[in-house]
Amino acid sequence: MSKMTVEVVTPERVIFSGEANLVIARGVQGELGIMPNHMPLVTPLKIAPVRIKTEGGKEVVMAVSGGFMEVRGDKVTILAETAETPEDIDVARAKSAKERAEKRLSEKHPDLDVRRAERALQRALTRLQISTK
Repeated sequence: MSKMTVEVVTPERVIFSGEANLVIARGVQGELGIMPNHMPLVTPLKIAPVRIKTEGGKEVVMAVSGGFMEVRGDKVTILAETAETPEDIDVARAKSAKERAEKRLSEKHPDLDVRRAERALQRALTRLQISTK
């Protein structure tokens, strides 16, 4: 089976670098499945899990908070604002962040930055989703 090189990079560090058979990410237009020899593309990413299928059917899952994915030849590069593996996630902190964001959104203060609260909620939900993997 053919492979491609995949790198997931944040401003702080390289989260993943290796060979893969499939990358599944959520772009602004919807879910994307990238396999070796995919057509070139660059797309912004949403706050969502990214799944990387490696040799032997293993899967690497991480919570990605925005950024971009570039596909060129047999290389996929994800430049993420943040990316966390399940081991990196503090579940209690993510639950607390979820509750704070839901509370902010339900109170509807006139000076509330709704977009910021919605992004915080989505980040917390994504972290909680992959922490159970």
